[in-house]
Amino acid sequence: MKTIRLLYPDYLSGGLETYYFGANLLAHILPENKNQPLIKVEIPPPDGQKHDVIDGIYAKNEVIAGIKHAMEVIEKEKPDKIITIGGNCMVSQAPFDYLHGVYENLGMIWIDAHPDVSTVKDNYPNAHAMVLGSLMGYGDSSLSDLMKNEKFKASEIMYVGLQELHDYQEKFLTDMNIDYKVQVEEFVSDRDIKNFMDRFEHILIHLDIDVLDATLFHSTYFANKDLVGDGSGSGKMTMEKLSDVLSFITNHTDVVGFTIAEYLPFDEYKLYNIFSKIKLFND
Repeated sequence: MKTIRLLYPDYLSGGLETYYFGANLLAHILPENKNQPLIKVEIPPPDGQKHDVIDGIYAKNEVIAGIKHAMEVIEKEKPDKIITIGGNCMVSQAPFDYLHGVYENLGMIWIDAHPDVSTVKDNYPNAHAMVLGSLMGYGDSSLSDLMKNEKFKASEIMYVGLQELHDYQEKFLTDMNIDYKVQVEEFVSDRDIKNFMDRFEHILIHLDIDVLDATLFHSTYFANKDLVGDGSGSGKMTMEKLSDVLSFITNHTDVVGFTIAEYLPFDEYKLYNIFSKIKLFND
């Protein structure tokens, strides 16, 4: 079995340069494993330039180019399992599409405070909020048409950590017949997760760091008071609960894809920017 670590520091789909820095830092945080080669999706580093919103998507051409490059890198490596190090949530599209072509009986656990089913008509231009809808084939056609394998069905999706929804998100989930539970008071149980996993031979995990409570863990979008995004709220999960959930999933099923997305180490990025301006470090 070949497992790769896919470093995919897409920041444009989320509109924040910190995503790029966070992905590269996260690659060093993960435990070392010489049996899992680190394969890079080459994303040009941030340069402070603003990009246009095209057809309702910010930096559309660059976002699409990133997805295509990720697909090329993965297909060249032909892995059996992929650990994707993001970047924002859009980084799940290419590896999950590929793995859906490798494994027929495949379920997807989406650990996220938000459903990621926005479309351009919802007037939020950052594509990271569109990725799950795209994986289902209901996103913007310029994104979902890039997929080479069967689209994911509603029955293949489980949300963990989902918070209160916008009206258009609730309508999408209802119209698509996705079984979901808003988890403000309590999270889905281990039994619910196990019942879902038992229906599949293999599982994908998408972990959005913003599922964590921003008052307890500060390297997440909602810890930055200057950011408003699409008006969604912070996650409610503690790190201890997240550890329990991930351990339970990985100990009870065959996980073939694991994305870590939306890690935003704001303080560390500020330090990096300070040091970047010091002449001694650049001579």
